[in-house]
Amino acid sequence: MANVVVVGSQWGDEGKGKIVDWLSERADVVVRYQGGHNAGHTLVIDGVSYKLSLLPSGLVRGKFSVIGNGVVVDPHHFVAEVEKIEGQGIPVTPEVLRIAENAPLILSLHRELDALREDSNSGLKIGTTRRGIGPAYEDKVGRRAIRLCDLAEPETLMAKIDRLLVHHNALRRGMGAPEIGAQAIHEELSSVKDRILPFMDRVWEHLDERRRRGERILFEGAQGALLDNDHGTYPFVTSSNTVAGQAATGSGLGPAAVDYVLGITKAYTTRVGEGPFPTEQENEIGQFLGEKGREFGVVTGRKRRCGWFDAVIVRQTVRTSGIHGIALTKLDVLDGLDEIKICVGYELDGERIDYLPASMGAQSRVKPIYETLEGWKETTAGARSWAELPAQAVKYVRHVEELIGAPVALLSTSPEREDTILVQDPFQD
Repeated sequence: MANVVVVGSQWGDEGKGKIVDWLSERADVVVRYQGGHNAGHTLVIDGVSYKLSLLPSGLVRGKFSVIGNGVVVDPHHFVAEVEKIEGQGIPVTPEVLRIAENAPLILSLHRELDALREDSNSGLKIGTTRRGIGPAYEDKVGRRAIRLCDLAEPETLMAKIDRLLVHHNALRRGMGAPEIGAQAIHEELSSVKDRILPFMDRVWEHLDERRRRGERILFEGAQGALLDNDHGTYPFVTSSNTVAGQAATGSGLGPAAVDYVLGITKAYTTRVGEGPFPTEQENEIGQFLGEKGREFGVVTGRKRRCGWFDAVIVRQTVRTSGIHGIALTKLDVLDGLDEIKICVGYELDGERIDYLPASMGAQSRVKPIYETLEGWKETTAGARSWAELPAQAVKYVRHVEELIGAPVALLSTSPEREDTILVQDPFQD
């Protein structure tokens, strides 16, 4: 049996929550390996909606779940989200959830710095969620982060806070913000440590033991591969690696533990925040997709930008994440359109190219080259077999496969987990 990585193949919001929930029934362990509570997953189970942003989706199914070292953890948000999910009848205890002892923590000063930068009149606006994700990753790389295991060592915690504040208070002075006292941060952490420390574990060891026993592991990614700090639309990206390779680094398991990469892919394209979006439709088509697809962020409520399917970027993601197959979602949103366009290439300064350039300037200048397909009037919503799909919808799906160089392993036709057409089971090695 295979271990599976789920990765978003666009800019996030591809419907990973439903697919992870669908796959988690076949898995023994579910692992979050990057990001933080800036990524929202919505699960709809028996008509009940569960909105998760930090907790692994497997918890809702009672699966053993892990928050890996590649995740930045806001301890206060963790406690609040646990209380919310437990209020919906889902138990969250150390028997079903562990957090990596070396996971960096998000503090209030990270959230404040995030907001200060976004509100600044100078510099580049990235369009972050203002939840402190980027500044927390900066401290991790800068080797000054407070990590979960530090809360278990009170005799050295204050010294680590002092070291962190040397950096942050210098930034705050430069931005005209008041300095922060070490005692305030110490109290902030002390108030929550007893709630989160029981979940701390050497998750790399725990996962390795389960893998050796033959248990199936599902690695759950957040955001999308085009927000990857290396391979995305830099600088309009997140502060972590979102491609599938991060599953190994962010969990403590080696790359040999990954057997199958499933790319979650929306049948059209959306993006939240700033940055290039070649196929964006700022017209009635974009409005149609946004309204019918209910394109509002789970975490922020922000309206998503909408556009036609971009085969260029997904084909590139298939390569950078080593995607074996895709789960195509929200096909039903395209129902009723007379014609549907797919971007098959770009024009850059008068020359045709088949890739997304790395430079910010070139990304802003690319123009999409479209193919136009006939739409369909019948509904695909709720279909559970190929035979239930309109012929033109099948033609659209097959053309997407051809353009991106990867087969459709699953096809999702509604938010309900049962409305899924299985072509290839990723867990079958």
